[in-house]
Amino acid sequence: MSSFPIDRLSKLETPFYYYDTDLLRQTLSEIRRATQRWPHFHVHYAVKANANARLLSIIREAGLGADCVSGGEIEAARQALFPPQGIVYAGVGKADWEIRLALQTGIFCFNVESMAELEVIDQIAAHEQRVASVCLRINPDVGAHTHANITTGLAENKFGIAMSDMLPVIDRMRSMHHVKLVGLHFHIGSQILDMGDFEALCNRVNELQHLLEQRHIVLSHINVGGGLGVDYQHPDRVLLPDFDAYFRTYARLLRLRPGQQLHFELGRAVVAQCGSLITRVLYVKQGAHKQFAIVDAGMTDLIRPALYQAYHKIENISAPEAPRETYDVVGPICESSDVFAKQIDLPRCQRGQLLAIRSAGAYGEIMASQYNCRRLPGSVTADELR
Repeated sequence: MSSFPIDRLSKLETPFYYYDTDLLRQTLSEIRRATQRWPHFHVHYAVKANANARLLSIIREAGLGADCVSGGEIEAARQALFPPQGIVYAGVGKADWEIRLALQTGIFCFNVESMAELEVIDQIAAHEQRVASVCLRINPDVGAHTHANITTGLAENKFGIAMSDMLPVIDRMRSMHHVKLVGLHFHIGSQILDMGDFEALCNRVNELQHLLEQRHIVLSHINVGGGLGVDYQHPDRVLLPDFDAYFRTYARLLRLRPGQQLHFELGRAVVAQCGSLITRVLYVKQGAHKQFAIVDAGMTDLIRPALYQAYHKIENISAPEAPRETYDVVGPICESSDVFAKQIDLPRCQRGQLLAIRSAGAYGEIMASQYNCRRLPGSVTADELR
């Protein structure tokens, strides 16, 4: 079991997120080590995974750029002092004010998802007297071995431009004077552990690059998105994703042209394992057929189990050596789906004890809501508790 500063955590009002900033820095150091052989590799942190200001500052200090999918995320990245030239902006529904904000910020590029969006960016850039650098997000029709709700690279998904439309869109851009095509962008999904999925993407990118080259089009940048997953089952045994295998897959299989720069957008792989949701046991209830540990955190604080049926390891950090019993761990929200785990063995739970819901650094705090008029969860880092 991971080491938690239980004496200090027990004095804080629950529920809250606890971030092991030492582990975050170790993860960022491993990313730097794994990419140092390839100076043309550039990693942008996917802000949608977690926009906690303290974490963003640490990630920026490590030299990563920012991958944003909203105007609010661009603002969060700028507040964390990410340099504008390291910010990329994706998203299937960019509002006019968000496009203006990105232009005024001077971001590196827009990842454009449709002809309609491209036309609007051209119009707004003309009004702002700027030229917007864009990568066309191509839907590569590559499946990923992950949950159906977090696949993004299939033809049926809402994301990206169909491959058959790539050349017509590029031809249409010739008449636009305020957008500049600098590259292609791809993203096939999230929580991917099978490197074969990334190999399939490499093959598709190679095909499309060859097609462009036949038209005498060579681009400066290729962005392959992110998607690398983490081990939710064994967060202590597998603290870090296999960054070596991930980056080596692209270095080995992607046929980049001379001078081309390769961009990645990692989110979950950066922050998931450093975060835990700390919650307090309110009641232990013996039901007709099972025993419940009712805690003060709910699906408003961590929605992944309710939304994706996602697994998160749960630990009793107040009494780790107690005899084990079987529980459904549930929250206080008036929804039957407000369940963190069913029929799991935990050290015997008692009112007032703290449970840690592990691997919650990604898509945890950032997706919290105020349903049932609940307060949003707080957060604390290891740095603050020293």
